[in-house]
Amino acid sequence: MDTEELVNNISPAYKKITLDLENQLANLDGGYEKLITTLSKQGEQWHKEIDIIINKMKTEISDIKVKHRDILQKHLDEIKQIQSLIKQTLQALKEIEKSTEVSSTIEYSSKITEFSKFPPIVQVSLPTFTPNPIDSEKLYRMFGQITPSSTDTGENIVSLNRPNTLFRELLNEPELVATILTGHKILRSVTCLNEDRIWTSGETKYIKCFNIKGSLLQTIKTKLWNWRNDIAVNSDGDLLYSDWFTMTVYKVKNGQTEELIRLQGWRPSQLCVTSTGDLLVTMCRSDYTQSKVVRYSGSTKKQTVEFDDEGKPLYSGNSTIKYITENRNHDICVADSGAGAVVVVNQDGKLRWRYIGHPSATKNKPFEPFGITTDSQSHILTADSDNHCIHILDQIGQFLRYIDNCDLKYPYDLCVDNNDNLYVCEYYKGNVKKIKY
Repeated sequence: MDTEELVNNISPAYKKITLDLENQLANLDGGYEKLITTLSKQGEQWHKEIDIIINKMKTEISDIKVKHRDILQKHLDEIKQIQSLIKQTLQALKEIEKSTEVSSTIEYSSKITEFSKFPPIVQVSLPTFTPNPIDSEKLYRMFGQITPSSTDTGENIVSLNRPNTLFRELLNEPELVATILTGHKILRSVTCLNEDRIWTSGETKYIKCFNIKGSLLQTIKTKLWNWRNDIAVNSDGDLLYSDWFTMTVYKVKNGQTEELIRLQGWRPSQLCVTSTGDLLVTMCRSDYTQSKVVRYSGSTKKQTVEFDDEGKPLYSGNSTIKYITENRNHDICVADSGAGAVVVVNQDGKLRWRYIGHPSATKNKPFEPFGITTDSQSHILTADSDNHCIHILDQIGQFLRYIDNCDLKYPYDLCVDNNDNLYVCEYYKGNVKKIKY
C-alpha cells in the first residue's frame, strides 16, 4: 500500500533531509566563526614568528655593536698611550733645555722616528639592513588557502534500502575503549573486517586477525620476503595486501593466495577499497621519482591520478608512505608524509584542497601525516605520528580538533568501523587502540 510506504519510508526520509538542512543552518554561524578563529590564530602565529625574527636581528645588531665598540676602544687606548709617551718626551726635552748638565743631553735618545710612524686610521662601518621586497601574492599563498564551500547534490541522498546515517557530534573528550596487543614489534597497518574483527600487519610475513577482545583468530603467512605492505578488505570480505618488492597486490580468498595486480616499473604501497568496490592503490616508480594513485576494478586499471591542472605532481615523488582513503562524497584523500600534507582530489582526480597541519603551541614536530580514514559524517582523520595525536578535519579540509588524550604513542595507520569506532595502530608498541571520539 502507498500509505505504508509513505508513512514508513518516504516521510521519515524527507524528515531526515529536513533535519539535516536545519542542522546545517543552525551550525552555519558557528562553523564560520571557527573558520575566522582559525584564520586569526594563523595571523597571531605569523605575528609571533615575525616578532621572533625581529628580536633575533636586534640581538645580532647588539652583538655587532659591542664588537664595533671594542675595536674603536682598543685603537683609542693605543693612541692615548702614544700621546702619553709624547707628553713624557716633551717634558723630558724641556728639562734638558733648562739643565746646564751636558750628560742629560748626551743620554737623550730621539723618538721622532718612532712617533712619526702614525698608526692606521681606523674606520669601522656601521652594519646595514637591506629589507627584501614584500611579495604580497607570495605571502598570501604562504599564509594559507581558503577552499570555497562545495555543494554535494549527488544521487541517492537518502537510500531507502539501508538504514539512514545518523548524525553524530564529536565527543567533548575522546574515550579509549580497548587496547588490543597484536604481538607485532612494528605495527604498520590495520583494517576492519567488520564491527567485531580487525586485520593487522607489521614488519613480519604474518598478517593477523583479532576480535575486539584481543583474541587471535587467524594468521596468514604472506608471500612477502620483507614487510613493506598494506592490507585492505574488499566488498566480498577477502583480504588484500601489497608487496612492495615483487610489485604485486595479492588477494587471499578461502585461504588461497592469488595475484590480483602485477605492476611493471611501479611499486604498490597503500590500499583502499572504495564504496563502489574499486581498489585505489598508491604507488611510486621503481627509481622513486614519481608517485601516483591508480584505481582498479578487479585487475583492470580504470583511472590514474598523478598531476594537477597545471601539470604539476599532486604527490611527493619519493618512496615515503602515502596512506589513502575515500570519503563519502567520493573524494580521494592521501596522507602524503613526504610532502607534509593531506592531498584531496575529487573522484575525477581534480585537486580540491591540501591540508598542511594546524598551528599549535604543544605540537612542535613537523606535520607528517601517515594513516588516514573517514567516518559516516565525512570527517577525515589522519595520524600525526611524531606529535602523538590525530587530526580531525571536515570534508573541506577545515581543522576541527585533535585526539591527543588517549596516551597515543606514535599513531600510524587508522581505520573506522561502521559505528564510527576508531582503530589506531601504535607503531612501536604494536598495539591497536579502539577509541570513541
